[in-house]
Amino acid sequence: MKKRIISALIMAIILIPILIIGRNVYAIAMAMIGILALKELIDLKQSHKVIPDCVFLISIIDTLLLIFSEFDGYSIAFGLSYKALSLTFLTLFLPCLFYKNETYTTKDAMYLAGSVIFIGLLFNILILIRMLEIWHLLYLIIIVILTDTFAYIIGSLIGQHHCAPKISPKKTWEGCIGGSIVGSSIATIFYVNLISSQNLFKVIIMTLLLSIIGQLGDLFFSKIKRENKIKDFSNLIPGHGGVLDRIDSLIFVILAYIILFGRI
Repeated sequence: MKKRIISALIMAIILIPILIIGRNVYAIAMAMIGILALKELIDLKQSHKVIPDCVFLISIIDTLLLIFSEFDGYSIAFGLSYKALSLTFLTLFLPCLFYKNETYTTKDAMYLAGSVIFIGLLFNILILIRMLEIWHLLYLIIIVILTDTFAYIIGSLIGQHHCAPKISPKKTWEGCIGGSIVGSSIATIFYVNLISSQNLFKVIIMTLLLSIIGQLGDLFFSKIKRENKIKDFSNLIPGHGGVLDRIDSLIFVILAYIILFGRI
């Protein structure tokens, strides 16, 4: 527990100033974290074979291009461009023709391309939301942190009924429901006071929905770890695991927010 708290404090000391500064400093930080997250997906040996070094390097370049894609008239999903997507597919699919035997198969290429686009899209969105306004990003972070925290606390105190015993044995319905109620309530208050006080009912519904989706994201990444027979995605952060262990809920919240954004 001590190691976990110290790591959390160090992360806060590093990331909070970066979040406040924003702009290029924040974008570069997101790109670095995105590459670490990509490596964690590539290191999942149960999901695919070992990726050749050359292709791994290409995947890093493709991911960076996707993360730094700018919003323009040819973009989809906010800033993700068709050119960057097309380049990703070409540069990751074509090497299959030049590797012998089972060194780099089409299945590996499909997995890698999916991972690159997934990470590229996610961190591109994280940059765009911060560029929009810091309060929107803080709103999403509050949903995730408070939902996870109170789900753990309430589940530990009164949890009796397990909601996904084969995926995450410690998760209970009591904890999930309590976490979403508390997390979405506080996040709604934050949104109404610092972002917009209009459409209160929609804000409440959207925030609650994001809180629930965040918990589903946590379960999804727990399932990935179960399938790959690992406890954490990496040992990068002492007491916390890897990048994906820390942002699993936030990933799904971010993706859902992009769909719901503009409806609040």
